[in-house]
Amino acid sequence: MTALITREELKAAIDAGAITVVDALGGDYYAKQHLPGAIPLVEAEVADRAAELLPDKNAPIVTYCSNPACNNSQAVANLLERLGYTNVRKYREGIEDWAAAGLPLQGAAVV
Repeated sequence: MTALITREELKAAIDAGAITVVDALGGDYYAKQHLPGAIPLVEAEVADRAAELLPDKNAPIVTYCSNPACNNSQAVANLLERLGYTNVRKYREGIEDWAAAGLPLQGAAVV
């Protein structure tokens, strides 16, 4: 199972520019709102796009989706780990938790 990261740890890593954040929702969800600096990468695209988007297999990566009931972030994390990525974590609580805490978001729906 992929290691978890807390909201506080994730915010600190984003603020420090020390992590790549992967939005596993993609599409319209990503366009509307996503965590700061997140890149969209959905399960169906991991095999084709991971090497291009995430060239360093040892760099810290965090996947997230909407909430603990959403399996997208775990599916993307599993595929990345199978491809040899060594430092993948998951923000299980997802964007709903991030937004509820009043933390910054990016995207078309963010005013």
